Amino acid sequence: MNRKAVHRAWEDVAETYAQRRDPNGSDADLVVDLQSMVDEDATILDVGCGDGARTLDNLSESSINIGLDVARQNLELARDIVPQARLLQAEMTELPIASDSVDAITAYHAVFHVPRSNHPDVFDEFTRVLRPGGTLLMTLPGGRYETVRRGWMGGEMLFSTPGRDQTLTYLQDAGFDNIRTRQVTDPLGSSAEFVFADLVKWNWNSALRRKSTSRNKIF
Repeated sequence: MNRKAVHRAWEDVAETYAQRRDPNGSDADLVVDLQSMVDEDATILDVGCGDGARTLDNLSESSINIGLDVARQNLELARDIVPQARLLQAEMTELPIASDSVDAITAYHAVFHVPRSNHPDVFDEFTRVLRPGGTLLMTLPGGRYETVRRGWMGGEMLFSTPGRDQTLTYLQDAGFDNIRTRQVTDPLGSSAEFVFADLVKWNWNSALRRKSTSRNKIF
């Protein structure tokens, strides 16, 4: 599936996915843990926010909360659940957000819907928009695969990952350290591994990326 097909697929399954995912659970509790790691008025970006029920809705209203999703239908659902959040339609490989402007990023069950060959680009974008010392919270893949699951949520969807170890290597290459993982329940009733990772305060490669990368910035 190319990126346009993935976009259309999310538009098709957005409501079904929102209905089937439990808004509670130990993975949702990780958002609360993340909030305790940043200042009260921090800027937090939720990448692949969906309807926001497990992520944005658990963040304090004292922080600046931004939800980003490729599907307009997901953002329409999020607007009802988290009307106080700032919502953006965009792809995670090209975040319309200024460099060094975000204190934390969440990416729940999101990155593996991007072709695995583009995952380093995603992590470079996370590095670019995070302030040095900022924290990433994201789902880790359980295996290495690239497939289109037909019948998923009544539609079809791309799942693509280079595997757990390669993902952790990509994060380190992008400038993250202090990596720690947690095993939790996921939205559909099974389990998943999540990772917290901090952006190093100074990284020459990431500094070059910040200097050379330009975007049409919204925030």
